[in-house]
Amino acid sequence: MGWWVADLLRDNPAHLISHVVWVIAAICLHELAHGWAAIYFGDRTPIETGHMTWNPLVHMGPMSLIMFAVVGIAWGLMPINPNRMRGKHAEAIVALAGPAMNLLLAAMCIPAAALWTKYATGVSDNLYDNFQLFFYLGAVLNIGLATFNLLPIPPLDGSRILAKLSPAYANLINDPRAMSFSLVVFLVVFLWAGRYIWLPGIFVTGIAVHALVSILP
Repeated sequence: MGWWVADLLRDNPAHLISHVVWVIAAICLHELAHGWAAIYFGDRTPIETGHMTWNPLVHMGPMSLIMFAVVGIAWGLMPINPNRMRGKHAEAIVALAGPAMNLLLAAMCIPAAALWTKYATGVSDNLYDNFQLFFYLGAVLNIGLATFNLLPIPPLDGSRILAKLSPAYANLINDPRAMSFSLVVFLVVFLWAGRYIWLPGIFVTGIAVHALVSILP
């Protein structure tokens, strides 16, 4: 195994382009969804910190982009202030908005993949395969990212959602003695999940696209 960029570029340049586009788009839109939700509930922190932008450098930061280029791992950040939000469950909804955006993107890619598979006749095999890969990869990546972010492990979105619904869990993850343990668990899951994070997306996308193709006239 060599550098992941070189490997994809050698095997299929369209795969590399699709992967880069979807990872950056998925992370940026995920973070913007957090920002839009926070603003809706009265927190203007995303605006005041200049994060309501389409610029990937703002959302991902130099270190995330460097890590993405080197090892293929990336992340994003949207600063929010729960104390400025209105509503009992506002923070949980803001946390949920990110994964929900990823699922929305996947829900757009799946019918696009089905329509392309069914009706893209008369195009070259290369063009057909490249667009099919683009739509499939968009669905798989976004479902995988949503699934991963919903795990109830700090600092993932799932932990913030569960913390607002369960005071006992909130006390647990906010205990200074538990923070180091949470970090270790996150790192273990992060490294381990790399092998399996895409399996739900592959499974759901394959079944959904096949079902839609079968019912299209």
